[in-house]
Amino acid sequence: MTVTLSTSSPLKHSATVAIALIMFAAALPRSADAQTRPADSGEWQVPTTVHGHPDLQGNWTNATLTPLQRPAGWEPVLTWDKVTEIETGQAELVARTNAASDPDRAPPPAGGTDPICIDSGTSCYNEVYRAPGDKVAIVNGEPRSSLVMSPTDGRIPSLTDGARQRMIDRAKFRSQFSQYDHPELRPNAERCLVSFGSSAGPPMLPNYWYNNNYTIVQNAHYVMIMAEMVHDVRIIRLSDPEALGEELRPWFGDSRGWYEGNTLVVETTNINSDQEFLGIHPSADRKVTERFTRVDDETMLYEFTIDDPSTYTSAWSGQVPFKTLGDRVYEYACHEGNYAIAGVLSGARYEERAEAGR
Repeated sequence: MTVTLSTSSPLKHSATVAIALIMFAAALPRSADAQTRPADSGEWQVPTTVHGHPDLQGNWTNATLTPLQRPAGWEPVLTWDKVTEIETGQAELVARTNAASDPDRAPPPAGGTDPICIDSGTSCYNEVYRAPGDKVAIVNGEPRSSLVMSPTDGRIPSLTDGARQRMIDRAKFRSQFSQYDHPELRPNAERCLVSFGSSAGPPMLPNYWYNNNYTIVQNAHYVMIMAEMVHDVRIIRLSDPEALGEELRPWFGDSRGWYEGNTLVVETTNINSDQEFLGIHPSADRKVTERFTRVDDETMLYEFTIDDPSTYTSAWSGQVPFKTLGDRVYEYACHEGNYAIAGVLSGARYEERAEAGR
């Protein structure tokens, strides 16, 4: 697995998070494998922490070639021939785009023509910097055509009329400003507040680009999940079942968890209304339920359900296999919010002065 590195330090995290990480590291429990793997049993058993909880700790990745939504005309489960076609196609793409460039090639057209800039274009990532995954998602032995499993068509339900009106109202409000008038009008990801896509969640989904890696740490009372993308951190409370007050809406919401057998169940509410998800901002009543289940030494099944009747015409859910990373997760260090935002805004002011003839 290729891990994309960046070099500058983010400023968005408070000392509180830093202290929390140190405390988690100090409290990191070791697996009690000897207690959960009897010498006379060949059957795999879920390892546990010293606190008796299923051990989900370590570095994981949810990178996959399986799309979030099912393509039209596809069956829920792929044939193995189709799996080979998809994975071989990705391997060939990587080999082709990583090959040495022809020094005698013609210049690319201005602005490029390829929608993701793989074969042409003048301003985009080279494929070598991407790590979208190289395998189709396998769940319960089945190669899946989509991560969304409910509704049964593998598609996200339609937006409600109320949700569409919220989008219209937000666009109308923003239309009175230039997109470069002040920092708050720039996207959250550009400001290094939260990742683009939904890497940290909830739900925690692959972004099909890069940095789809996670670190999980457990102790008796908390579970910490750090997403590599933008170095986002979620802290799940296990011993405090009371939700935060309605007025408190942090990034990633208020997550409370408990164990059901070998599964960690997490319920999240109070999601910040500015945390856009798949093009739509959540309603105040959104609830996301997640289930984390270790199924073998290398796989954790992640399941999620989104219940937001003010936004979607029905609840919807999906399954994502997380695989052990087998490597370290490096600091993402999102530099745009530290440095580039000043350049973006000052560049806009320069253009305004030029247009005014000053």
